[in-house]
Amino acid sequence: MALYLIGIGLGNEKDISLKGLEIVKKCDKIYLESYTSKLQCSIKNLAKLYGKKVTTATRKMVEDGMDTILDEAKKKNIALLVIGSVFAATTHINYLIEAKKQNVEVEIIENASIFTAVGLTGLSLYNFGKITSIPFENKNVDVPIKVIKENLKNNMHTLVLLDIKDEKLMSINEALIYLNSKGISENQLIVGCSGLGNKDFQIKTGKLSELIGFKFNLYPQCLIIPAKKLHFVEEEALEMWKL
Repeated sequence: MALYLIGIGLGNEKDISLKGLEIVKKCDKIYLESYTSKLQCSIKNLAKLYGKKVTTATRKMVEDGMDTILDEAKKKNIALLVIGSVFAATTHINYLIEAKKQNVEVEIIENASIFTAVGLTGLSLYNFGKITSIPFENKNVDVPIKVIKENLKNNMHTLVLLDIKDEKLMSINEALIYLNSKGISENQLIVGCSGLGNKDFQIKTGKLSELIGFKFNLYPQCLIIPAKKLHFVEEEALEMWKL
């Protein structure tokens, strides 16, 4: 009996690791945490591959129902599937902490996350500064702007994550409108990323004024504010994605 925290990657049902798949197939119950990112395939596809029912776990179930899930893991093998990497969202570390307190055996099977997938842009992961996010209710929110300006001051890239609320996902277009309204220049270089992990992913580079009218088709989406001074390899890589 144990709780298995399993990252299932960023793409479709086939992105789960072989180890993760073997464990899922032996579990008595499978939960899919569905609110910190968007699954790029149907739950039916997951269930078909696993040969088992997959129960969607809402925010309320994951956060407020932790004791219930841990109690189940004392008697059965329980899997909690997480889109991307297990600990990319802080919610999941609470499961590890509480499980240790209750002497529940825990096994962690990791996978790719957005934090590594953005390496595809060609921007060096070593040169990223503090990460920030833009919420839907952002009229009086200035933290993302402060983070971006601080990172630019230190010549570092800024990864900007976009909000998810009640299954609605913020678009790059919405995020750029917010940034521009808060004083980020229309000439600021932006890298927009859509559907990373999917074979039809999109990466586009251009000025804010150029990207604000471009339609990114897949979700989830994120954007990057590159550092002012780029390595020549980074410059060459960004040319591949130029709008």
